[in-house]
Amino acid sequence: MRLAVYTGASLGSDPLFAEAAAAFATELARRGVGVVYGGGHVGLMGVVADAALAVGGEVIGVMPRSLVEDETAHTGLTELRVVGTMHERKAEMARLADGFVALPGGLGTLEEIFEAWTWLQVGVHAKPVGFLDVSGFWSPLLDAVAAMSAAGLVRPEYRDAAVVAQDADELLARFAQWEAPRRRWAEPLLPDSTTAPAGPAPRM
Repeated sequence: MRLAVYTGASLGSDPLFAEAAAAFATELARRGVGVVYGGGHVGLMGVVADAALAVGGEVIGVMPRSLVEDETAHTGLTELRVVGTMHERKAEMARLADGFVALPGGLGTLEEIFEAWTWLQVGVHAKPVGFLDVSGFWSPLLDAVAAMSAAGLVRPEYRDAAVVAQDADELLARFAQWEAPRRRWAEPLLPDSTTAPAGPAPRM
């Protein structure tokens, strides 16, 4: 089993972010859960990769060629898959992963986890989506989603489909019990060149 891990290319201002990222990745590796991530060696992305690799975990990076050429690619991964575009990167990560989790990050992390969450809603995949809420980092965002739901713009079943956890133990336990909500429309959207095929939720 593998999880797509989205997180920042910077370390952030709170040392707890890096500590939590390292602990999370270490626990995934110890449980035999592979990491699929953006392929970089910098910031929290690099922390995740290094921590999983240090205990023998599988770490697959997916990176557009332009970023590899900018020398941001991690050179010690289990595998680095080089793609043409950012859209291809996200589709490949989604194809490889059995679930998705966001650690603290910036705009790119937001864009990636919300796309995975939206794809769940419209039936592109049936895989769990989660947030590692380090020191309440994601609480303001999740409060905003709750406000959207209260305003009638996000259905409760899709709001509640996202798992919020404090550590790897909690996240994996909740992913193991997770069931996909009914998709938004009767027929799933057909994947195109920028999306990943639908797949069942993993058994963890």
